[in-house]
Amino acid sequence: MLDRVQKNAEGYPPYNIEQTAAERLRITLAVAGFSMEDLQITQEDNQLVIRGRQKDEGEGRIFLHRGIASRQFQRAFVLAEGIEVEGAWLDNGLLHVDLRRPQPETRVRTIRINGAGRPVVSDQD
Repeated sequence: MLDRVQKNAEGYPPYNIEQTAAERLRITLAVAGFSMEDLQITQEDNQLVIRGRQKDEGEGRIFLHRGIASRQFQRAFVLAEGIEVEGAWLDNGLLHVDLRRPQPETRVRTIRINGAGRPVVSDQD
């Protein structure tokens, strides 16, 4: 899995990718200040896109210092073939997205040996 698109040069928001089990991965983004309504996750073919856009609630408020910016972001991750998105949840300013990489089924092929001519192939489960 690769981070493909970075919309801003500073790499906002920061994220981790961890392996949580043999077939499972988790992407965690630091999205402090964003609510569930501010976040959107879509899967477009093999691309996982996470977008954040905060509503400007500063109307009528006077800030003496505004160090917490309300900015939008978009992060896109290219998913390898067969990766499935299992779910997502928001917890204490961290957005977690769980992914599963199913193991391919093993297929057994028996090739019968003939004395002369062509080989005969048969599939067995």
